[in-house]
Amino acid sequence: MVNIHYGVEVPKGASGDAFLNWIGGYFEAWWSVNPHWTADYKNLPAHPISKGVAPFAINDEWYYHMRFQPEMKNVQPILTAIPPKETLSRPDGAHSGNPDVRKTVGQPQHMAWAYERPNGGRGFGFTGGHYHWNWGHNDFRKLVLNAIAWSAKIDVPSQGVASKPVTIQQLEANQDYPKSNKYNPARIKALLAEWNQ
Repeated sequence: MVNIHYGVEVPKGASGDAFLNWIGGYFEAWWSVNPHWTADYKNLPAHPISKGVAPFAINDEWYYHMRFQPEMKNVQPILTAIPPKETLSRPDGAHSGNPDVRKTVGQPQHMAWAYERPNGGRGFGFTGGHYHWNWGHNDFRKLVLNAIAWSAKIDVPSQGVASKPVTIQQLEANQDYPKSNKYNPARIKALLAEWNQ
């Protein structure tokens, strides 16, 4: 089971307990937060999901302070970074801040993780994915492709799951909403060129 971005949020209680059992963690309102910030993933663990993925930094709506299995049992963090204090500058709210998360300022937080269920099943949680353009980043995309393969018990190649660089035309295709007046294709093309070097 692979859950991406808003797909990791469920209500506390029966739904949250199910997610703990299925993917090892979830976004819990009034506990977890959803700020936009640039996470710098300097170190990746030795795990099939990180094969062929270079450390990267990217701006997204990275949820953190997730609710995980007690003592992280069978949970392997995949993307970990230290959120800047500014990510907690919003007032307290169901998604924006709370006294518990404010106690963790300066501590590493996990934004993606792998989970192996006692019955042999596998799950993956990934809190990024808000910005559609980020799928044009080769390492961002490869990490999720690797996770899908790993969760399905497919052997991940030594250099990770291969995919061709994504073009701006592909990213623009099949959008559900009209382009914003803030849309800047030149900026997106520059990002893709930088990411696909």
